[in-house]
Amino acid sequence: MKPWKQYTPELIVDLYELTMAESYFREGMTGESTFSLFIRDYPADRSCFVSAGLESLLQILPDFRFGAESIRYLVSLGKFSKGFIDYLRRFRFSGSIRAIPEGRVFFAQEPILEVTGPIIEAQVIETLVLNVIQLETMLASKAARVSSVASGKGLIEFGMRRTHGVDASLKAARSSYLVGFQGTSNLLAGKMYGIPVFGTMAHSYITSFPSELDAFHAFARAFPDNTVLLLDTYDCIAGTLKAVEVAIALREKGKKLLGVRLDSGDLTDLSRKVRLILDEAGLPDVKIMASGNLDEYQIETLQKGGAQIDVYAVGTRMGVSSDAPYLDISYKLVEYEGKPVLKLSTGKKTWIGKKQVFRFYGADGKMDFDRVCLLGSGKQEGEPLMELVLERGQRVRAPESLLEIRARFSEEWEKLPEIFKAVHHPGHIYPIEVCQSLKELDSKAARLKWHEEVEERLGNRMVAKR
Repeated sequence: MKPWKQYTPELIVDLYELTMAESYFREGMTGESTFSLFIRDYPADRSCFVSAGLESLLQILPDFRFGAESIRYLVSLGKFSKGFIDYLRRFRFSGSIRAIPEGRVFFAQEPILEVTGPIIEAQVIETLVLNVIQLETMLASKAARVSSVASGKGLIEFGMRRTHGVDASLKAARSSYLVGFQGTSNLLAGKMYGIPVFGTMAHSYITSFPSELDAFHAFARAFPDNTVLLLDTYDCIAGTLKAVEVAIALREKGKKLLGVRLDSGDLTDLSRKVRLILDEAGLPDVKIMASGNLDEYQIETLQKGGAQIDVYAVGTRMGVSSDAPYLDISYKLVEYEGKPVLKLSTGKKTWIGKKQVFRFYGADGKMDFDRVCLLGSGKQEGEPLMELVLERGQRVRAPESLLEIRARFSEEWEKLPEIFKAVHHPGHIYPIEVCQSLKELDSKAARLKWHEEVEERLGNRMVAKR
């Protein structure tokens, strides 16, 4: 069995989650808790995020179990009591999750999802939740920027060979398709998610033949209905002239050359020259594809420079989100046994309690502002974003198809004002309001926490004097 197939979801857990859980178990702490997942701030040049990863999480949690092999491993560590190990053997996640559906746009400091359940259960799944949502949201947010700047051009995800592992490559393919890409080169992702797959040829294929023209003709013979030729193995312009020869030969057989690909050099200049040659040869329908370390920044430059490119194959830089390879995402306890819980660390304050996010739109139908409120704090006119997706450990509705999520994103992205889609951050921050009731409860909880800490310190000093 391959190593990446040996992953067991129940061990996607940091050790400290189980050490805390053992302590909760020993102390008899079984009360209901709520943890809130949110992103503290934006990476450079970002103004929004795209929710992704929820479906992946919901596929795991209903069957989250500590199997026999995992139990044997935990016993071998010698860190946990027999009673706690027996508890893990019976472990089931019995809680609920409210979340922003995949494909929706959200912003910093808004809850992406909230987990409610017995504190041991909610604590144990912390790393799993963070890992799954962070990766797919990061990739979908990056891919959405690429899709937006491409202005309707074709987009294919090409990054499998350089992503950070097999799972990341699958999620890159899924996340990019979710936000509008046509497909992927990743066959495993194609099989798993039903994503259309695309591919051309490598330079090694061409260099293995006696000549470039021999390679082109051989490929056209093998794939007469799907011939895309790589032009820059030796000389791009000479390669284009040979591609014209192949196109003419295909046309005589009732077929046609589908496209050509550029993978290096000045893509703007080369694409113009290639387009001119193809047009003059009576081949205006032959598409020009470009690849080679592309992302939204390079594509924006190409688009503004008048590049004659019909399809962009986007790989490494998007697949690893090279300019923002992580999100400042957090999973914080905000309520325990019905009481609000808060963190007061400098720069890491969190909003307490169970929450809902409401969205308001302007007269033009575009997003205007969001409002974060305590859950159930009163009727709001805005559109609620968070939905119940898991209850008593089980899904509340059937899984959504990737096509449904893709359609939701398309509709959502249209409603986002253009200033928040900019590749280079113009300094605009989407407005987020906080309900007065949440502010008041948060302030009250902070005052109580401060007084408790002062009383504890004074009490300790009195004991010390005695």
